[in-house]
Amino acid sequence: MYYIVETDKSFDQAATDLDAAVKQHGFGVLHVHDLGSTLRSKGIEFEEQCKVFEVCNPAEAAKVLATDMRLNMALPCRISVFTDKGKTMIGLIKPAQMLASLSQDAALVQVSEDVERKTIQMVDDAK
Repeated sequence: MYYIVETDKSFDQAATDLDAAVKQHGFGVLHVHDLGSTLRSKGIEFEEQCKVFEVCNPAEAAKVLATDMRLNMALPCRISVFTDKGKTMIGLIKPAQMLASLSQDAALVQVSEDVERKTIQMVDDAK
């Protein structure tokens, strides 16, 4: 259900490269949640780094919503750059598997497989 790769890049470089890869594949970055900084700003001890990129391709999102409006709760796609015990990782929850658990519509299967292929390529490009 997960697709996670380790990279030799620094956390900051991996985040910069993911941002570029997302845009190169025709998606937009809607927001970046810096979970590490947010937790630390609330007084919580948290040593790892974690940025969650909310990414979206409007045409693909419209297809999903046209199939089943309830799936708005599963959008946008999220790709994370994070550290784990000194290693920099980039990963996502595979859209096809996640959406398959929410809907069996054949049209959705095709869209989610296309999005999954593209988001995995973004991760690989940023690696």
